[in-house]
Amino acid sequence: MENLKEYKYDIIILGGGPAGLSAAIYAGRAALNSAIIDTGVTGGWLNKILEIENYPGFPMVNGFDLAEKIEEHADKFGVQKHIMQTITGIDLYSPVKKIKTNEGIFIADSVIIATGAHPQKLGVPGEEELAGRGVSYCAVCDGAFFKDKVVSVVGGGNSAVEEALYLTRFASKVNIIHRRNELRADKMYQERALDNPKVNFILDSVVNSINGRDKVESITLKNVKTNEVIEILTDGVFPYIGYTPNSEMFKDQLQLDERGFIKTDVEMATSCEGVFAAGDIRVTPLRQIVISVADGALAATGAAKYIKEKEEVAEIAN
Repeated sequence: MENLKEYKYDIIILGGGPAGLSAAIYAGRAALNSAIIDTGVTGGWLNKILEIENYPGFPMVNGFDLAEKIEEHADKFGVQKHIMQTITGIDLYSPVKKIKTNEGIFIADSVIIATGAHPQKLGVPGEEELAGRGVSYCAVCDGAFFKDKVVSVVGGGNSAVEEALYLTRFASKVNIIHRRNELRADKMYQERALDNPKVNFILDSVVNSINGRDKVESITLKNVKTNEVIEILTDGVFPYIGYTPNSEMFKDQLQLDERGFIKTDVEMATSCEGVFAAGDIRVTPLRQIVISVADGALAATGAAKYIKEKEEVAEIAN
């Protein structure tokens, strides 16, 4: 029989990335007892970003270092962190929210969801079979394995071009494959890529398959305008075509959009009373670190307001 320890907090924050850590800071400023629950370690995707150039006040900062600074700030308010957890049950509907993990049962008056998103997969033959054998979703993690080799980055946004530029430190050639005839990345990144002799652009093209037996050997591309199909040699494939929200566990309790992102109002409140969402997990026109930390502040402020109003109603009832 299970004998799990019970933890009681004012606010439970699911996710320890920039949105979750920011929420913890603002919950602490409101003198509320909060805890972060994370399936990994605090910092989230920040830990995998080598260079950040668009966070105010830091012309250039390492993602791990920025995460560490935000976490140190949260620690000043005594936020409790329960990391490397396996979440086995969630009840958001009840007045008292409940999160069950392998470590214990966590109850709180309010929950802030900041579980983020993960890289979207191409969904083509060979991708699953060759994952970890040439297919990677993290250039910082795996770039060094491709020294003097040819790699291909799929996508045309900031993440794709940034990672392609990073990969030029190791690879002899980096293909950027994009389905449109121009990139979506900021002009600054586009110009850097154009000026880099190692970068090769393959536009108006999509990946039909990733080929290889024990490792990636080539990819098959289709030109979306001419329908021409070609095969190019490559040792690695790095898809950066967007993100999929980590919202599967909430789909039956919260209102999501067609892609699975959580819908919120301007105060980050979700469709469930007392539950807020912040960062990449929610519907937003821009997914950036600065947006995530702002969302976290709004979510915690909204949660604090909700808890106060709930207490006032209880006092009147008594």
